[in-house]
Amino acid sequence: MPTVKGDGMRGLAVFISDIRNCKSKEAEIKRINKELANIRSKFKGDKTLDGYQKKKYVCKLLFIFLLGHDIDFGHMEAVNLLSSNKYTEKQIGYLFISVLVGASSDLMKLVIQSIKNDLVSRNPIHINLALHCMANVGSREMADSVGGDIPKLLTSGETIDSVKQSAGLTLLRLQRSSPEMIPLGEWTSRIIHLLNDQHMGVVTSATSLIEALVRKNPDEYKSCVSLAVSRLSRIVTASYTDLQDYTYYFVPAPWLSVKLLRLLQNYPPPEDPSVRTRLTECLETILNKAQEPPKSKKVQHSNAKNAVLFEAINLIIHMDSDPNLLVRACNQLGQFLQHKETNLRYLALESMCLLATSEFSHEAVKKHQDTVITALKTERDVSVRQRAVDLLYAMCDRSNAEEIVGEMLEYLESADYSIREEMVLKVAILAEKYAVDYTWYVDVILNLIRIAGDYVSEEVWYRVIQIVINRDDVQGYAAKTVFEALQAPACHENMVKVGGYILGEFGNLIAGDPRSSPLVQFQLLHSKYHLCSPNTRGLLLSTYIKFINLFPEIKTSIQEILGSDNNLRNPDVELQQRCIEYLQLSTVASPDVLATVLEEMPPFPERESSILAKLKKKKPTATAEGGEEKEKEPRTIPQAQVSTAEPAAPVPLQPVGNTAPAANTGGAIDLLGLDTAPAPAAPAASSGLGFLVDVFGDQPATNGVDDDSLTPGAEENFKKFFCKQNGVLFENDLLQIGIKAEYRQNLARVGVFFGNKTTFQFTNFTSNLVLADSIKSAVSVQPKAVDPVVDGGAQVQQLFNIECIDNFTDAPLLKISFTHSGQMQKLNLKLPVIISKFLEPAEMNSEAFFTRWKALSQPEQECQKIFKAQFPQDTEQVKQKVLGFGLSILQGIDPNPDNFVSSAILHTRNQQVGCLVRLEPNKQMQMYRLTIRSTKPEISKALGDLLETQF
Repeated sequence: MPTVKGDGMRGLAVFISDIRNCKSKEAEIKRINKELANIRSKFKGDKTLDGYQKKKYVCKLLFIFLLGHDIDFGHMEAVNLLSSNKYTEKQIGYLFISVLVGASSDLMKLVIQSIKNDLVSRNPIHINLALHCMANVGSREMADSVGGDIPKLLTSGETIDSVKQSAGLTLLRLQRSSPEMIPLGEWTSRIIHLLNDQHMGVVTSATSLIEALVRKNPDEYKSCVSLAVSRLSRIVTASYTDLQDYTYYFVPAPWLSVKLLRLLQNYPPPEDPSVRTRLTECLETILNKAQEPPKSKKVQHSNAKNAVLFEAINLIIHMDSDPNLLVRACNQLGQFLQHKETNLRYLALESMCLLATSEFSHEAVKKHQDTVITALKTERDVSVRQRAVDLLYAMCDRSNAEEIVGEMLEYLESADYSIREEMVLKVAILAEKYAVDYTWYVDVILNLIRIAGDYVSEEVWYRVIQIVINRDDVQGYAAKTVFEALQAPACHENMVKVGGYILGEFGNLIAGDPRSSPLVQFQLLHSKYHLCSPNTRGLLLSTYIKFINLFPEIKTSIQEILGSDNNLRNPDVELQQRCIEYLQLSTVASPDVLATVLEEMPPFPERESSILAKLKKKKPTATAEGGEEKEKEPRTIPQAQVSTAEPAAPVPLQPVGNTAPAANTGGAIDLLGLDTAPAPAAPAASSGLGFLVDVFGDQPATNGVDDDSLTPGAEENFKKFFCKQNGVLFENDLLQIGIKAEYRQNLARVGVFFGNKTTFQFTNFTSNLVLADSIKSAVSVQPKAVDPVVDGGAQVQQLFNIECIDNFTDAPLLKISFTHSGQMQKLNLKLPVIISKFLEPAEMNSEAFFTRWKALSQPEQECQKIFKAQFPQDTEQVKQKVLGFGLSILQGIDPNPDNFVSSAILHTRNQQVGCLVRLEPNKQMQMYRLTIRSTKPEISKALGDLLETQF
């Protein structure tokens, strides 16, 4: 921007000084209102204002707007400044338009006309100002009216370099916002040849534009590859003195180098041998320079150098054709694994994950196995440990599987809660994929359940049961091992599930040993019965009836349990039905009939592991192992092909209830959920329903909200209630929904207010609260019906009396529907009833706090999160959020006054749980460390997940 001497605006400087000298917010507002009144009177009354005065007053309006005040006048004066021939006046006019005038403004036609006039002028400064305004506003109307002139400016030989730079970036902005408005077919060749321009700024601008165009139409711009390689070669072989204007801390044109390397990643390796050789030489040169001693100790030098290096490695991985380059890249990354800079270690691990999938570099990656294992155990940053887990998973093969799985199991005991579930899935996949001896596989899965039972998903124990049933050589060992595991005093429920299933099928294989006799097996399983959930109890009941078939000698003992009053009158209908039917079956049926009904489960059809489906959900961008990517995108850690079917819980008995499907002999039912496609009857049923709807009447129009999907914006509004009780939950042109809630220990009274903002009635108005299966047993709700008619401008209230029975993580879903002007409207919102609402602040002194803090020292009792601040780290605002969340603020406990120490008691019907919280802001790094300790690990995690979103 050129400097203009003697153009200082004294009035503006005085106004800014007055604002800065204001002692209070009220004084500032008073001074601003006075200035606005003065400017308004000048614009209305004084018709002889010259350009300088208009510019000064428009500048003041801009400053006032940047202070956070609304500006509703002065727009026309700013537009008038665009016609000035003085640079400063035109600049201020365009600046005001870019900041305060929207794309839909009525003044936009005048602005576009001024832009057209400036684009055809011979003054490059005026042309640049017009281009900058276009890039900032970027409206469709601008693209349609003026966009066709930009490619001419960009490719014209008469255009100076600074204008070409601006034209390239403006065209990039318009292409992103309105690609269809600016056809570039006739300009393609000339835009590509800008890569050969002598001015490096033009080349940088053109590379950004071409990369964006290549992603949309790679074939049309394929000829850019050779020019990009040529330009890259000239940069990497140049000395930093050759490109002085574009050298950054002794690194020639690092940003342009990175852009060119990214551009080349959109295409396969060049087919032309000369171009391919030249590209290989460029990449080798970049790798060689990485080995040279640094020319500067400043961090800017190493950052620029490493940026080019990592992008070159990404291109090498993308090409995946030169073994020498791949191995060299791996060795270079290996040096970064022990670098003192955390970011470099993270990037090295991430890139090596991709190298591990290449047949040329897999062995080279395996050489760094010990270093990666050390990083897994010693790294302080959880994100680096996560990448170490990914790399161990990627480098694993049959030769090192036992060692890697053993190390991951060992680390799992102390691993962060945020990565445990994914680690469990990966250990289970590796153990199955590379198991030579399936007894080892059984040991690994049982160890997983013992170490991290809460994180072992149903897919994992479904899979081990399938493998045990399908392999005769491991059935006896599995029965013996699981029997021994069940003898532990503290046994996870998933272990009980696996033990119940396997002993129900193969308990006879170990019944010859007096230590595992039939009665001992039954008594061992039944000792866990009262500690289990209803689903697991149902599985154990199925095991008991299997025992009657396997071991007739304990029939009487089992019948006593099935016929007990507690079971026959069980409030759970499913368990009651099973007990009655199993008791009758064991009493009425002959031994032959019993043996037929309760015969051993047949082998399952061999299918791909459903555990992989779970892992793919955790990493949805992963590509299928052995599969091909549909589009050429940046490569990610590949996963095996997975099943998308939802698994059903396996139980040993076939005929009872919908939780015990029969063995899949015809392909229609999949016991373990391992099939790769849904049953064929489902599509036919759904299509038939659609046919009936079309025949018998038109479907009512709706606002496009699915039955289960949340209304747009609902999640964000829901999170706003984490630290407050009252407010507006949802609002649109038709309806406003407000919340007013009161909480007392484990009880809540929530009022939902529905306000009709229109002048017409809402009819068929319904509001229903839906509880997910995961919280039906944890939350009790008593709703009050709402009036089905809401008059225009009226407000109705619906009350919910809620009791917290146990810990829960999902919020109730509020489903609202009504008819407005003949159109059905549907809203799905989350009712802000969360576990933290039942917290009661607790006060304690320093001695009591630290006594309880040290008592909660088990790893599973603590949830710690380190995260980036999402909002300004204002101490008062943070304090209000902590108090609004339901926590106390304990003074004088933490020596750092910026830290917050809190305590609270969580009230449920079943229990009261004490919670201790420590929040440590790091204002310099804009980070937080949050630590929560309680006697219940699931409560620590739930509160941590909620609190993390608020700071």
